[in-house]
Amino acid sequence: MMANTSSGTGLSDPLRNILLNVDSYKASHPYQYPPNTTHIYSYIESRGGKWDSALFFGLQMFLKEYLTRPITQAMIDEAESFWQGHGEPFYREGWQHILDAHDGYLPVKVCAVPEGSIIPNHNVLLSIINTDPKCFWLTSALETALLRAVWYPTTVATNSWQCKQVILKYLHQTSEDVGQIGFKLHDFGARGVSSLESAAIGGVAHLVNFLGTDTVSGVLAARKYYHEDMAGFSIPAAEHSTMTAWERDREVDAYRNMIRQFGGAGKLVAVVSDSYDLYHAVDHIWGEELRQEVIDSGATIVVRPDSGDPTTVPVDCVIRLGEKFGYSVNAKGYKVLAPCVRVIQGDGININSIGAILQKLADKGWAADNIAFGMGGGLLQQLNRDTLKFAMKCSAAHIGGRWIDVYKDPVTDHGKHSKRGRLGLVRRDGAYQTVPEDEAGNDNLLEPVFCDGKLLRDWSFADIRARAEG
Repeated sequence: MMANTSSGTGLSDPLRNILLNVDSYKASHPYQYPPNTTHIYSYIESRGGKWDSALFFGLQMFLKEYLTRPITQAMIDEAESFWQGHGEPFYREGWQHILDAHDGYLPVKVCAVPEGSIIPNHNVLLSIINTDPKCFWLTSALETALLRAVWYPTTVATNSWQCKQVILKYLHQTSEDVGQIGFKLHDFGARGVSSLESAAIGGVAHLVNFLGTDTVSGVLAARKYYHEDMAGFSIPAAEHSTMTAWERDREVDAYRNMIRQFGGAGKLVAVVSDSYDLYHAVDHIWGEELRQEVIDSGATIVVRPDSGDPTTVPVDCVIRLGEKFGYSVNAKGYKVLAPCVRVIQGDGININSIGAILQKLADKGWAADNIAFGMGGGLLQQLNRDTLKFAMKCSAAHIGGRWIDVYKDPVTDHGKHSKRGRLGLVRRDGAYQTVPEDEAGNDNLLEPVFCDGKLLRDWSFADIRARAEG
């Protein structure tokens, strides 16, 4: 997504050539459909998985980056050369027709639910159909790229949204300030994903739900594709190298430097404090030697443990900081640390450990205000297409002048059965239902978003956030 548009040779970059953005076997599929096939209709859905609904997000990035750009003669020639050497046939006449008859713009129509919508699983989220009868094969040719463009950001956004619900549960239970939710889960995932592109796509998906991130490429993706100039925010924070460079016997100086460099009224600064002995750092360095400097700085020092049992260590830190800096009791009867100190846990964080930490704090009488979370691999990397069982399937074909329903229902796994016919999504009596397209009529929630090279909907990030908020 973020690659250069040229290979430097005057030819297209092969990694950006939509003709080659496929699984190998796709090259032979134009020759496999029945005679007189003119249209192929396919759809994408979540067939179940870890959660019972999906927060649909990310399609617009793919449409803008790939489908609004025409193919070129160089791209066709490059693809033909590749397939000849790779052992697959190449349907050159089909791609040449697109270049000659459509100026290189792909003749397909894509309809989808508005991004940010939260849709129960087993419902259609997106449909695609070719608009030129000579390009019946194109719908399936786009499956690899299109499905990947949807499942990954949607799964990250859903993962992030589910974490948000867990945190909100404990804020409602223990806090007087639910409005702090936007900064309770910070994206630490940039270094733990497979590529810059994954960091950008996953990072912006998280920002649908939260405002805190260290994944710069995610913020840039929101700016590039969704008209949001600054979707996420961060604060000065220490890493182990900047702390241990002071050496162990000057650990207090390392921490004092953080206060002096970044302190001030209303400022926040995070300091990793487990380089040697976390509890000594909390009890004696922060809690005694630097206690008054912390208070006088006007800042909030966010102590970051980064090792040990992630469900126990941060709870211990909150309690120990309370003993040193004091706390108040809110109207709900839960303790809140003095404003000058907080804790962030960024090691071993996933949806389960977040819940466990907040439950332990609540059990010990501490509010969710006292802690924030940083999530890396658990947010952007520890998921796959099967997390929400995403699939794209053909459900209708126009052959010999008539529409036929197309489906699969393997006897060895009925969970992989697919839907039949052209589909619509409606909401009736508060429930989403997938119905035949004709039956949906004007109530169809699948909106045309792309047709024949043109983007028909250009969602803003603010719109998407508002939908996800419900």
